Amino acid sequence: MKDALSMLSKCAAADIFRPNEKILAAFYDAVIVIGGSLLVGLSAQVRVYLPFGLVPVTGQTFAVLVLGALLGSRRGALSMLFYLLEGVSGLPVFAAGLGFSTILGPTGGYLVGFVPAAYLVGRLAEMGWDRRFITAVAAMIAGDIILLLFGFAWLVTLTNVRTAFLTGLCPFIVGDILKVMLAASALPAGWKLLGYLNMGTGRR
Repeated sequence: MKDALSMLSKCAAADIFRPNEKILAAFYDAVIVIGGSLLVGLSAQVRVYLPFGLVPVTGQTFAVLVLGALLGSRRGALSMLFYLLEGVSGLPVFAAGLGFSTILGPTGGYLVGFVPAAYLVGRLAEMGWDRRFITAVAAMIAGDIILLLFGFAWLVTLTNVRTAFLTGLCPFIVGDILKVMLAASALPAGWKLLGYLNMGTGRR
């Protein structure tokens, strides 16, 4: 097992299946970037509005963190940018509203935070942090902190520190811990499967 895993180069999981030919590689990148953005939009439809919160609980945190790790830093961030463009253009991909006005609302900070969060998790994954459970947890926590900080900072500008803390931070802590643990369990398991199948030898 260790020998098989050591044959996998330090890269994002999506690089394992990336074609060598330039045109096909560009097409592959475009497909997974756009596909990732659509998956985030789909995860936004899984939402729960809390009676004391300004921001709904959604499946987006899990999607953003996992996609960042799978796609890598640049494609992960680009996928989130595409997601934002889809939302501001009026497509129903946001959890709380349509169009550019949603970016200016309570959820705006979290939405913008998707981009740096995906980039950071993707960069750590490219360094091999998603291969082991402990480092995968650390990578997911780092990305989640970025998301929460962006969301909290923007809510402070709209309300105040106390309201932002009670409605935009506290309600998500338990759920985010569960999402982080789930993501951190799934990623190393995927790499172990690739190790068993002896895939990805010598790819970057």
